[in-house]
Amino acid sequence: MEKNQTKMEFKKEAIEGVISIYPKIFGDERGYFLETFNEIKYQELIGGNLKFVQDNVSKSSKGVLRGLHFQSPPYEQGKLVYVMHGKVIDVAVDIRKSSPTYGKYVKVLLDSKIKNQLWIPPGFAHGFCALEDETIFCYKCTNFYSPQHEQSILWNDSEIKIDWENKNPIVSEKDSKAIPFNSFLSPF
Repeated sequence: MEKNQTKMEFKKEAIEGVISIYPKIFGDERGYFLETFNEIKYQELIGGNLKFVQDNVSKSSKGVLRGLHFQSPPYEQGKLVYVMHGKVIDVAVDIRKSSPTYGKYVKVLLDSKIKNQLWIPPGFAHGFCALEDETIFCYKCTNFYSPQHEQSILWNDSEIKIDWENKNPIVSEKDSKAIPFNSFLSPF
């Protein structure tokens, strides 16, 4: 039986704009119920004119690392991410040039058992590493996918120094050839 969480909670992460969200969960012997998104509540929480236009789902084996991805303007994306099954180390790297935390990152454990979510605003590169087999990762996007605006920063960049808690992840060829941070020119 899932643990009841009597109210929706949120936590502002160490980098401005990134928010962890813990939805209200109703659980009993039958299972559980929760809202993964409610426009009015999330608009109040995140602010601005929040509009999601695309939902994506990926399935990954244990040790698969995807990222660090983002889209450049005018196709920049905010993302509301969560794990439907399994758990991941989720990372958001601040790539907003004028930000005092430019080049810094937030790392959060997203776990399907606690059903937490992470809001990542535009201006961040995003990636995750699956910690369990059959991990199902879901994300809502504020803009449509545009292949010509997609970019990647090297997942194991020596300047950013992300601890993925996995010394030898499974990475796509595309992600292994991403741009190092010291060669990166931010469009934000």
